[in-house]
Amino acid sequence: MSDSPTDEEDRLAVVLDLLPNGHPDDDRPQYERPAVGYAVGEDNFRLYIVEFTDDADESIGDRLVIRPAERREAVDRFRETSYDDLTNAARSEMEYVVEEIVDRNEQEFVDFYTEADPISLRLHQLDLLPGVGDKIRNNILDARKRGRFESFEDVKQRVSGLYGPREVLVDRILSEFSDDDLKYRLFVRPGRTDE
Repeated sequence: MSDSPTDEEDRLAVVLDLLPNGHPDDDRPQYERPAVGYAVGEDNFRLYIVEFTDDADESIGDRLVIRPAERREAVDRFRETSYDDLTNAARSEMEYVVEEIVDRNEQEFVDFYTEADPISLRLHQLDLLPGVGDKIRNNILDARKRGRFESFEDVKQRVSGLYGPREVLVDRILSEFSDDDLKYRLFVRPGRTDE
């Protein structure tokens, strides 16, 4: 997930929750509040609060263009937010949306198993995945010596002991959202914090 979109590419986000009557913390009268929603960026897993245009007709799970500004149709403005600021509904949708993003970009996530590197002499990026210990890590390293992984199914077939390579990555991504105390982040870029 190190590559970010170039200037010409659309930066997309997926809607997690909608607040059609505006944000509850907005002090303006309800009729003046714009519809807002929470979204997660597809390319970097950043969390956003988006303000929709008056004619927007978006639903949970829809993909939105947030950048470049001239290509936005449904989004008037957006800003980064933190996991703690999400609504309960947005948090409950997070797993499904992350699974969709991983499925939509399967090769990019499969490449993680091929390209993961050591962090230090004693720690490898693969060690940070849930359920991956020394034995499975070594099995992954041995399997990738025989060639690149082509799909999650290929990883599953070639790596003894790793039965759900897609689910392992989804679990890691979800833990990176919710755990502020993680020392290493593989997929989720830290968002805004209020200090």
